[in-house]
Amino acid sequence: MNQDQPPKVAVVTGGHAFDVMGFYALWRALAPAVDAYPQHLDDFCAASAEARAAYDVVLFYTMLRDNPTDEGMPWYAGRQLSALDELGRRPQGIVILHHALLGYPDWAPWREITGLSNLSFGYHIGETVTSVIADPDHPITRGLDNWTMVDETYTTADAGPGNHLLVTYDHPRSLRTIAWTRTWRESRVFCYQAGHDDRAWSHPSFRALLRQGICWTAGRL
Repeated sequence: MNQDQPPKVAVVTGGHAFDVMGFYALWRALAPAVDAYPQHLDDFCAASAEARAAYDVVLFYTMLRDNPTDEGMPWYAGRQLSALDELGRRPQGIVILHHALLGYPDWAPWREITGLSNLSFGYHIGETVTSVIADPDHPITRGLDNWTMVDETYTTADAGPGNHLLVTYDHPRSLRTIAWTRTWRESRVFCYQAGHDDRAWSHPSFRALLRQGICWTAGRL
């Protein structure tokens, strides 16, 4: 992994529909600071271990609810449990974006990655929310002021102890903790609850926070 190059990011999807054109526009807008490779979880897991290790960051925009398994999967889906168990075994960044926080509710390693102990939830689409910077001195939030945008919110338990809080909401239909960092095994982890659709993706501050979060997990900040 070349520290002089923009981080190579596996943008992993699956288990939840999304606005394809808006999502790809987001990744084009983050270039050249971020070198993104959107792909379905099947493609990520079916790739060789060497190919997966070549990414500086793995970003999840998945929402799979069943535990990952190596058994009974079609050939093209790879060995999903084995592939996901590689996470954190090397200093490779991990980003958990939006509904990916709610994935694998009965798989303990996912709760350890996200720092969320309770993954029961409700959701509210189209809420007007103000992002409040909780730590303006962190490299991920540096240069950002509070901002307001429209996005989907979740009513679920807040991220607990062991997480470094970066952004909060004060909204009756949302958890309070919105963006945070943690460490899992050898990986820096950045979790960000925002990002349902283009109303969030196109906001300059959302893009800046996501870009800096990716670069921080890759060790570039």
